[in-house]
Amino acid sequence: MSTKPDAVALLKADHRKVEDLFEKFKKARDANRKTALAVDICTELCVHATIEEEIFYPACKEKVEEDLLHESYVEHDGAKVMIAELLASSPDDEFYDAKMTVLSEEIKHHVKEEEKPGEGLFAQAREAGLDMEALADRLTAHKEQLLAKFKAEGLPPPTTRSFRGHKLQQGSTVEAKAA
Repeated sequence: MSTKPDAVALLKADHRKVEDLFEKFKKARDANRKTALAVDICTELCVHATIEEEIFYPACKEKVEEDLLHESYVEHDGAKVMIAELLASSPDDEFYDAKMTVLSEEIKHHVKEEEKPGEGLFAQAREAGLDMEALADRLTAHKEQLLAKFKAEGLPPPTTRSFRGHKLQQGSTVEAKAA
């Protein structure tokens, strides 16, 4: 019997790591500490989303509920937009902490959907009989490659799969309009 974690255990470990980083961010007061934690959070989420989208989700195709899989892609894309916003700003910006809070809430929801006992994405993937050990090997190898690449080159701009890249217009905040 193998003692190596399977694919679901690896992905759940990523979830726990990011939850811990969000908690540390929530308690942080220093701008430099917040920035460092935000970079860590964004890096972990980018790597995790990439390995899920390039390896785990394709393995789940036609083996789990299609709607659940589609929602996972859309949730990733929503998180990527917030990640891009955070990386392009600083703790001094008006909405920085609010964006991190919303990202944390989006991720909590996403994790709940994936980990839901009996009917979540992970449970359905196990039920379908996917080779979780082989997937774990592929996920681990790709994760290591991505971490090394991102450490050397920085995080790339996010690639969304479900969003169409609408042109948005920047408006004034409610406070700015009231002044």
